[in-house]
Amino acid sequence: MNILFMLQEAPQGGNWSFLVMMVLIFVVMWFFMIRPQQKKQKEINAWRNSLKKGDKVITVGGIYGVISEVKDAFLILEIADGVKIRVDRNSVVRDTTDIQGK
Repeated sequence: MNILFMLQEAPQGGNWSFLVMMVLIFVVMWFFMIRPQQKKQKEINAWRNSLKKGDKVITVGGIYGVISEVKDAFLILEIADGVKIRVDRNSVVRDTTDIQGK
């Protein structure tokens, strides 16, 4: 009977330590996962907003082109001589000037 009585009187301080541990895990995840992703997304959006006529870019679908016209929501890309396509501004993912030898 003494064993059952001792098990029922377990310390109740575990709730605070669990809460503190969960908050600590969330803070660590925010610093190492969420915050860097938000920073990278802001840089990408700033780069997309700075695109101008004559920039060489690559779309999400892998189409290489030169920007011939910039509008608010879309871009006109020239992908070959006299061939122009309209793409969404968000579908442009890369600047081809960082690619060496192409």
